[in-house]
Amino acid sequence: MSNLSAVWAAQGLRIKGALRIVAAFMFLTAGTVKLFAFPVPMPGGVQVHVLSQVGIGGILEVVGGTLLLLGLFTRPVAFLLAGEMAVAYFQFHAPNGFWPVVNQGQPAVLYCWIWLYYSATGPGAWSLDALRRPSATV
Repeated sequence: MSNLSAVWAAQGLRIKGALRIVAAFMFLTAGTVKLFAFPVPMPGGVQVHVLSQVGIGGILEVVGGTLLLLGLFTRPVAFLLAGEMAVAYFQFHAPNGFWPVVNQGQPAVLYCWIWLYYSATGPGAWSLDALRRPSATV
């Protein structure tokens, strides 16, 4: 392995942590749109009822996204959110066509697999889980 390859490979945990932070922030904002109409309102100005299925999804996205952003309880939270995204895809997107590009389900599919990956592998660098258990950064 060349020196540059070795240096780049050594950054794996940091890149994994950065992906978790960026994905969690974007996921969190999907929830804030549903619950607080921030940074933009829902399409058509729809008001989401907190105890509706979409409202509960928004709660999961805000709370779970915040926990993943911090890297706290990463594995169980990521597993729960992967399930949420699988349900969202099959319930709301798949009925509109087979292909995710047609049914606008690409974000749900990507988040499902990203969160499933983190549930299996842990948070990467810069996580509160690592402060609780140093072996949690794997």
